[in-house]
This record gives sequence, structure tokens and C-alpha cells, in this order.
Amino acid sequence: MRILVACEESQAVTIELRKLGHEAFSCDLLEQSGGYPEWHFKEDMFEVIKREPKFDLMIAFPPCTDLAVSGARHFERKRLDGSQQKSIEFFMKVINADVERIAVENPIGIMSSLYRKPDQIIQPWQFGDKAQKSTCLWLKGLNKLEPTKIVEKGEFKELICKTTGKQKRQALWYYEALLKAKTPEQRRTLRSKTFPGIAKAMAEQWTKII
Repeated sequence: MRILVACEESQAVTIELRKLGHEAFSCDLLEQSGGYPEWHFKEDMFEVIKREPKFDLMIAFPPCTDLAVSGARHFERKRLDGSQQKSIEFFMKVINADVERIAVENPIGIMSSLYRKPDQIIQPWQFGDKAQKSTCLWLKGLNKLEPTKIVEKGEFKELICKTTGKQKRQALWYYEALLKAKTPEQRRTLRSKTFPGIAKAMAEQWTKII
């Protein structure tokens, strides 16, 4: 099968697909960090879709910075400067791309009301990773993912919100990821990581039904 994993620089899903023998390629405007530049298109995903032989499946991870409810406090500014509208249009262009089977992943955000509710909301702890991260999936021509290994939901860290002074809980994996990040770009990349168990489930389950 020919598969495009769009907006993926980590190659987490691409590598799992390659393990199964599929002709999978990651695609992102960023350089790949997964170690396989020969499997990576560093360019506009829509140019790749238009130019390359037809893909059987696309798994896409469009940017969520302007769409996720976790950043709702910035929505007014993003609406005024047009960045949110650009992200909405990009999301819709992805979901309507010329590929027969499509999965679009994003955190809980405004597309659930502006477009439609996701077909499924999954958690890393349903697929063997002890972490909590609500992940929405919009599917076209694909079945919902079946949990592969239910584990504990992972640890949390108690923090004090700098803006409100109120106590809040944050998933430990997310807290540690933010500590590693030195720039806003690095924070976005670490926040959007695909957990190994989910990447493996996507590769194994969505290629079996085709």
C-alpha cells in the first residue's frame, strides 16, 4: 500500500507502517527527526498528493495550536489576526483531500463544533502507554481503532497556574516534555507527539481493512 503520513516530522507512524512492508512516507514542512530522510517529503502535502501516484490511505496530524481548547485564552487574538481561520481552512482542506481513506488527528478543539464531532476520542493508556492525552480522530473510509492494551492512566503533577494562582493538575509526560523544550516550536512538537502504542495501532489496524 502507498500511504502518506501528513504533518509528521517524527516519522512515528511512518516507521510502524514501514515495518509492515507498506510504502509509507512522512510529509512536513519541517525536516524529519525520525532518522529516515529517504521516506520524507519536506514540502507542502497537497503538492505531494497532486504530483505523486495515488495514495491508498492518508493519516494526517494538522497543526492544532490555533484550534485546541487548551489554548482558548488566546482565541480572541487568533481570530483577530486571522491565524485561527487559516488553521480551520487547512484542517478542512486536509479532511477533503483527494485520498479515498483518511484519518485526521487533533486534540479536543473547536473543529468538533465547526466541522462535526470526531468519530472517536482515544487515550494513550488504551494502547499500552501510561499517559493521558485526549486525541480526536475524524475518519473517512476507516474503522475506529480498537484498544490494544489497557494500562494505568499515568501520573500527574500538581502545579500552580501563573495567571490565576489556582492549583491545577498536569499529566507528568506533558510537564516533562515542556521542561525539555527551549523554544515555542519545540514545545509544539513535543506536545503533539504520537505515542508508540497509538502509532502501532494505526499502522496495524487501518491497513488490515483495505
